[in-house]
Amino acid sequence: MLSLRNLLVLGRTSNLPTVWSNCLAGWILGGGGDWKKFALLVVGSTLLYLAGMFLNDAFDARFDSEHRPQRPIPSGAVCVGTVFKVGFFLLFGGVALFFLIGKTVGWIGLALAACIVLYDAVHKVITLSPVLMALCRWLLYISAGAATEEGLSGWPIWCGLALALYVVGLSFLAKKESTGVKISYWPCLLLLAPVGLALFMDSGANHRGAIMLSVALILWIVKSLRYVWQKSEMNVGRAVSGLLAGIVLVDMLALVDMNRQMAAIFLALLFLAGYLQRYVPAT
Repeated sequence: MLSLRNLLVLGRTSNLPTVWSNCLAGWILGGGGDWKKFALLVVGSTLLYLAGMFLNDAFDARFDSEHRPQRPIPSGAVCVGTVFKVGFFLLFGGVALFFLIGKTVGWIGLALAACIVLYDAVHKVITLSPVLMALCRWLLYISAGAATEEGLSGWPIWCGLALALYVVGLSFLAKKESTGVKISYWPCLLLLAPVGLALFMDSGANHRGAIMLSVALILWIVKSLRYVWQKSEMNVGRAVSGLLAGIVLVDMLALVDMNRQMAAIFLALLFLAGYLQRYVPAT
């Protein structure tokens, strides 16, 4: 029987606060606008993310039966055909909501949907699949920027690229979680890309804030990576979960000059991501 918990696990719903954080950051960077469009953006992005996670498990059913038998499909909680149907239904719904925002956002949403399906289909067989995962996050960022009143500008593009490099780093690490393959540590350097962009772009009154948030992000990265540096107690899944929650800090670093109310919203999303991970695995 497919329980609520199995649905939450299939959708990896503990990561949803990072999706909402991406939407909010891209929206603010683009200048904001009609909050009704923002609401459509958030709901559409949520559907697209859930679709990606459902399809991920559907495509990985054979792999999970060997390496992660506790997942809902190999455990017998749900059949792979049902997960495929629900996944594509959610994907269609997400794209439809993006088109309701506007044609430009809709086409970006369609590209995002295609990227999601491509990643889910090939990520276990190609080495550079983390680039596809990063592309998904980048497209989400620019869709948020395109949904604003002023339309897509440079800030969502560049900040989204910094986030994409961060995602490449954590995704290379995540690929090692289920297979036990020796970890390459060089991709971890990509986790510092948002710090490099912030220190380069933020000057004057924003420079101090950029330094403070950069230090916070670096400490969070170190805190997360300690689970793979400790050979005797290595836990790649826990490290990746921490880095996923850290996406909210990456978004905060892109918005150094935000007011206290907005900062409180991002901190709430960071807390929510960490809290949900206690009950729903992030990977």
